[in-house]
Amino acid sequence: ARLAETGGGSVQPGGSLKLSCTGSGFTLAYYAVAWFRQAPGQEREGIACISATDENKDGAAPLGGTEYAASVQGRFTVTRHSSENTVYLHLNNLRPEDTAVYLCTTYNTVLATCSASLLQAQNFDFWGRGTQVTVAS
Repeated sequence: ARLAETGGGSVQPGGSLKLSCTGSGFTLAYYAVAWFRQAPGQEREGIACISATDENKDGAAPLGGTEYAASVQGRFTVTRHSSENTVYLHLNNLRPEDTAVYLCTTYNTVLATCSASLLQAQNFDFWGRGTQVTVAS
């Protein structure tokens, strides 16, 4: 089983990107999926989380809500597309301070729901390799 992130790149301030987190070897729908980012010399920051569903199909209601860090609230959106075994992170109105490696991860217990307390790096131990996002003029 593994996770793979794609979609990073270089954009100007105010631009947008869509990052993908695709699972292989397991069904992503049954797991809460979180996005973190890490800039050079900084700690890994939890920025978004989408709760698990109990049905592996598009449109299945999540068992809980989504969670966002204050630094990205209103600009980033996380969505799930179970038919693609993928979770997306939509990044809008990007700022230079958003520059970082973006990583996705799954909580190790099935059917978990997101919360601010869950969105801490020490709660996760299964990570993708990350994708670089650079925001600069």
